[in-house]
Amino acid sequence: MAELIAKGVFRFGGDIRAESWASAAGGTEGQGPLRDCFDEVHSDPRLGCESWEKAESELQRRTLRLALDKAGIAPEDMGLICAGDLSAQCTVSTEAHQELGVPYLGLYGACSTMAEALLAAALSVDSGISVRSAAVTSSHFSTAERQFRQPLSYGGQRTPTSQRTCTAAGAAVISHTGRISVAGGCIGAVTDMGIKDITNMGAAMAPAAADTLLRWFTATGTRPADYSFIVTGDLGKVGSVLLPQLLEREGIDPGGGHRDCGVMIYGADEDDPFDTHCGGSGCGCGASVLCGHFLPLLRDGRAEDILFVATGALMSPLSLQQGGSIPAIAHLVHFRRVRT
Repeated sequence: MAELIAKGVFRFGGDIRAESWASAAGGTEGQGPLRDCFDEVHSDPRLGCESWEKAESELQRRTLRLALDKAGIAPEDMGLICAGDLSAQCTVSTEAHQELGVPYLGLYGACSTMAEALLAAALSVDSGISVRSAAVTSSHFSTAERQFRQPLSYGGQRTPTSQRTCTAAGAAVISHTGRISVAGGCIGAVTDMGIKDITNMGAAMAPAAADTLLRWFTATGTRPADYSFIVTGDLGKVGSVLLPQLLEREGIDPGGGHRDCGVMIYGADEDDPFDTHCGGSGCGCGASVLCGHFLPLLRDGRAEDILFVATGALMSPLSLQQGGSIPAIAHLVHFRRVRT
């Protein structure tokens, strides 16, 4: 059973595992530097569907099916699906899984949703209420942009601090079987630095990532150098500059192991060939890069320990219209390679 070591910080007993996983991306993301990591790349952004929202549901549905197929698992073998997206009331996720007849938790943590889903899935397996649980999230450029920003046909100017919502999805099956251990986690606390600029989410989310990491390091007695990678998603270029500065203020040497999924997926740290400005964002960004790039590194022995720290900006269209600031949160999942 999980051992609570500090408020919101816990370790698992060692037998909670990532059994299988899968990732998928849209056509633009599939042209980026991580193109070979994704199990599927969908050049048709509608995936043959009649609306953007239905297309995202299909993307999420297919990605979970890929993860199940890799492990030889049928949907009826699942005890729980923990899923989320950026749409209002998680309608995308609900439609994706409504015909499976599997117990379902719809989750919303903005871009932090994959880490939230992984923690919920791992805790359900650890408690014994499910033998196998799935964590799956997605995002879609067209569904998110018209909900949170402007109509797609508006053609508004994007600011230098903005990020591009990824069309992508990731799914992982959590059980007692597999070569990657879900070793522990940290449930984030909401932070609010008073930032109101929706085009500068990296600045809003970096303090949440720093807060969660500081709580983890303090509770576990570890430091950044103890991990192969500290993976955030999705701080973008601005947040990735701010995070080490915030850690240094607290006396933590951030080291050189930090990677950000939003920066990586489009190559925003290089020549930014897609003109994203600060990189990618969205529930599917961190999920697809985790499942497509980092979990295979652990499986193949190219990494030993990874902290996956997914960050989310918890605003809504209504809160923005009312002039509210952007609260943020970051949840942490500790993955460890199982040596055979």
